[in-house]
Amino acid sequence: MMELVVLGDPVAHSLSPAIHRAAMAAAGIAGRYSARRVGPSGVMTAMAEMRTGALHGANITMPHKRLAASLPDELTPPARRAGSVNTWRPVGEWIVGDSTDGAGVRFAWARAGIPDDARPLILGGGGAAAAALIELEHLQPALSTRRPGAAVDLLGRLRLDAELVPWGQPIPEAVVVNATPIGMNGERLPPALLSVASGLIDMAYGPTATPSVLAARSAGLPVGDGLEMLVGQAAASFRLWTGVQPDIEAMLGAAKALKHAP
Repeated sequence: MMELVVLGDPVAHSLSPAIHRAAMAAAGIAGRYSARRVGPSGVMTAMAEMRTGALHGANITMPHKRLAASLPDELTPPARRAGSVNTWRPVGEWIVGDSTDGAGVRFAWARAGIPDDARPLILGGGGAAAAALIELEHLQPALSTRRPGAAVDLLGRLRLDAELVPWGQPIPEAVVVNATPIGMNGERLPPALLSVASGLIDMAYGPTATPSVLAARSAGLPVGDGLEMLVGQAAASFRLWTGVQPDIEAMLGAAKALKHAP
């Protein structure tokens, strides 16, 4: 039986257990997927379990993605470049660290029907923004951060070129990619950003749609929300662990049912 886990703090709000349990049930795979609220020592304990075979895979969420990148025997190129890992998997006797954040961006982008050649304006300076920049590098992205210098630091770490845009300044016809937590607690992105945008990918998610997602939908813009981002990430992790293409609709259905439960 497969033993899978998500590690984070906090983690009680995570929809990942429901999403992966639905994927395992649809694929006929016997297994368990649990959530653990852990500090750094708990992350290292989980790695020890990976090495003994007690765990067959792990997702890692905030605030441990950088620590998770320091513990595996090998990192995939995107994870190494971003310095951020959200998935561990065994490959032979090694543990490989991977990032499926980029796959989540790609899934949400495609599901929203956003054109393949649309230019992104990425908001944020952390691991999620790094994954988005790497995934969308071929589209000549622009980058905007709230903290002065964070954008320069991120681009230097990634060895990537992007136009730097002051926080809150819109780019006509750009797809806004929110890689910040703004929206998880009802906050709004600067309204000017969406006034001239051609679409929105919002990685933030909470019990209800974020204000920016609601505003973009009201304006008739194509939108990929945090739930779709999460399912896209999860589907990529599931494929890495099992070699099986998961039932996306089952995963989305489980996430939506839990999200909207009273």
